[in-house]
Amino acid sequence: MSSSPLRICVVTSLFPSPSQPHRGIFAEHRWRALAARGHSVQVVHPQPYAPPFVGGDWGAIRRMPARETRGALRVSRPRFLHLPGRPVQNAPRFARAAWRQADTPDVVVCDYAWPAAALAPLCRTQGLPCLINGRGSDVLEVSGEANLGHELGKYLAEASGWSAVSQDLVRVMDRLGQSAGASHCGTLIPNGVDQTRFFPREQSACRKQLKLDEGGPLVLVVGHLIERKDPLLALRAFERGAPLDARLLFVGAGPLEGAVRGEIQARGLESRVRCVGEVEPEELALYYGASDLLLLTSTREGRPNVVLEALACGRPVLATAVGGTAELLGDSPMLVEERDPEVLGQRISTLLADAPTENYLQALVEDLTWERSTDTLEAVLRSLARG
Repeated sequence: MSSSPLRICVVTSLFPSPSQPHRGIFAEHRWRALAARGHSVQVVHPQPYAPPFVGGDWGAIRRMPARETRGALRVSRPRFLHLPGRPVQNAPRFARAAWRQADTPDVVVCDYAWPAAALAPLCRTQGLPCLINGRGSDVLEVSGEANLGHELGKYLAEASGWSAVSQDLVRVMDRLGQSAGASHCGTLIPNGVDQTRFFPREQSACRKQLKLDEGGPLVLVVGHLIERKDPLLALRAFERGAPLDARLLFVGAGPLEGAVRGEIQARGLESRVRCVGEVEPEELALYYGASDLLLLTSTREGRPNVVLEALACGRPVLATAVGGTAELLGDSPMLVEERDPEVLGQRISTLLADAPTENYLQALVEDLTWERSTDTLEAVLRSLARG
C-alpha cells in the first residue's frame, strides 16, 4: 500500500505557460520529477479575468490556454474575479476556482503559499490532506503585512502541514501558524539543482558560444528585474568596485528594466553593462560558465535557485545576507550583511581577485539534488495521505 501511486492536486499562482514560459519553472521541475515516479499530478493554475485590449502581463494571462499538457502534468487554468487592492477577498475566490477543478486527489498541495493557502479550509471540511508550501515572497512579503500575515496564519493552522524551501521560511511559517493555534512545525523541502545541466565549463568556450569578449572579468545578475532583487544596488556596487576591464550582464527581465537601462546610460556605463533579457536554462548554464561571479543584492529571498546553479557551475557568488541565501553560503566572504554599494563593491573586487576553488564551491551544493528533494517531498505527501 505504501508504494502505491498518489493522486496529487497542485494548486499554484505561479507556473510556466506558453505566454510566460519562465515563470515558476522550478516548480514545474519539482512536479515533473514526482510524476516521473508514477504519481498522478494535476496542476491547477487559476488566473484572473483579464481586461481586453490591455498588454503586458494582462495580455500574457489572456493568452494562457485553459488546459494544456506539459510532459506528464495536466494543467488547468480556471478564471476568477480578482479585484485590485483586495487580497483578503481575492484569495478565497482563487481557492474556490481551483477547488472546482480538483479531480478527487489523495492530497492537495498549495504550492506558493499565498493565495493558494486559502484552499486549506475547503480541504479540511472534506477531510482532504492539504500541504502549504512556501517558496519566498509568497511568505515573506505576506508576513510583512499585518492583515495578510494573520490570514496566512489562519490558513496554515487549518492545513494538514506546511513546508518550505529554506529553514528561514519554515521558521516564519511556524510562527504564523502557531500564532493561529497550530501545535506542529513545518518541514524543510529544499529545491535541488540539475547537476547534469549546471556544472563547471571551460570559460573561453562558453564566451565564444555566447559571442562575448574573451578578456576581462564578467559579473552576472540573474533574475527578474523587480524591486526586491534591487538590481540598481547591484549596478552601483559594480560601478564602485569592479575593475575597469570588468563587464556586468543583467540576465532577466521585469518592470525595473527601464530604470536599469536609464541608470546605465546616466552613469555612462553602456560599454561595460548591458541587459540580456530572459534566456532558456540551457543558455543560462553557458552564461554561468562564461562568468567570474554571480551578484545577488536581494532584500528578501527564500533559497534562490540562481545561487544553487552558480555554485554547481563552480562560480563564486556575492550575495546579501537574507533568508535562505545565508543557509547556502554560511560564514564565507561571499555573504555581505550591509546593503552598501561601497562594501559590496570592495567585496566584488576581492572575489574577482581571489575566488574560492571550483571544488569548494561545488561541494556547497553537492547534496542538493532533485533526487533527494523529491525523496523528501514524496515521503511528506505519503505521510499526509495516510492521515
